[in-house]
Amino acid sequence: MNKDWADLPGAGFKGDVPEFPLSDALTVEVELWADLWSKPQAAAWASLGLKYQVAAYVRAFLESTAAEASAGLKTAVLRMETELGISVAGMRQNGWQISDSTGASSVASAPAAASARRTTTGSWLTGVAVEKP
Repeated sequence: MNKDWADLPGAGFKGDVPEFPLSDALTVEVELWADLWSKPQAAAWASLGLKYQVAAYVRAFLESTAAEASAGLKTAVLRMETELGISVAGMRQNGWQISDSTGASSVASAPAAASARRTTTGSWLTGVAVEKP
């Protein structure tokens, strides 16, 4: 487990789920809202007061799934996923890891693999045999 990362509860968020704060909520928005607030990331959203940002993501995500959705909206949704830590890349960017009851992390090993890919040319090519003329 990476001690520099914030641990999120592996069992998901167990706090009170806020009401969907946007007007004219559709049933599908409320369902996605409830699903998202059951995820481990919701613990961080609650402590940071991000209910409006999560609601904006819910609405934008559902709009982005329409056939006529613009590329700009789809790109915005991907950025929102990252900033809210919904994607794995977003969890890494936010320094979040999901821990289980034993304290093990499901994300801690991923940054090590990512940093290994960002090494200099000399170090990642050390295993490559090069014939000299």
